[in-house]
Amino acid sequence: MSFIDLNCDLGESYGFFKIGNDKEILKHISSANIACGYHAGDHNVMMETIKLAKKYHVNIGAHPGFPDLMGFGRREMNISPKEIYHLTLYQIGALSAMAQAQGVKLAHVKPHGALYNMASKLRPIADAIAQAVADYDSSLVLFGLSGSELIQAGKGKGLLTTQEVFADRTYQPDGSLTSRNESNSMIHDMKFAAQRIIRMVKEGKVTAADGTEIAITADTVCIHGDEPAALDFIKELKHALTEENIVIRKSWSER
Repeated sequence: MSFIDLNCDLGESYGFFKIGNDKEILKHISSANIACGYHAGDHNVMMETIKLAKKYHVNIGAHPGFPDLMGFGRREMNISPKEIYHLTLYQIGALSAMAQAQGVKLAHVKPHGALYNMASKLRPIADAIAQAVADYDSSLVLFGLSGSELIQAGKGKGLLTTQEVFADRTYQPDGSLTSRNESNSMIHDMKFAAQRIIRMVKEGKVTAADGTEIAITADTVCIHGDEPAALDFIKELKHALTEENIVIRKSWSER
């Protein structure tokens, strides 16, 4: 029997602007990465998403990003590691305060968008994020792209790390995600995506966009909550995992 965490980026609505189907998605996942107000989300959305995650017994994680609402946090920003440390710590603290008010505790931290991708390759940025997590609460799990600098930085700070793979994204030969600027960056065929994840879990391999076979470690798999078909994608993935006797874990103790 194999285990996998199923996570989704949620809480990304803002004011009157609704993004995603969080309430339904939360019925099917084990970990929720909740936007902290910088790239998406606001104080009302943060609290409501925490309440829903609590209701459905889903792990709650902070999803800090660049201060870029207009670009949804997917544009790179030239920010020093010191400032990245500050903005990461600020966002973790904001979500943690709301979670505490609801009688629940954060389980993990996963950077968002461009911040995540930059931390995957640039060690100073990865170190800044990992340090912020460690300084806030060293029991928090740090999510990072499988095999990335962020995973190494987290381990270097003594954090428990979780290597993340993506069901709806393609990979480059170096293990990085294909840029969203490329036409082949997203996978829309749900059954094909599910079979890729099963192979990642069982064989530790994935085929890159150019046909290269690369090694990969899958502790948690991400589905993007802002995609229109996210709910259907998650249902298809859960069904396929169940058929292969791969269990969606509900606790990090099941590692």
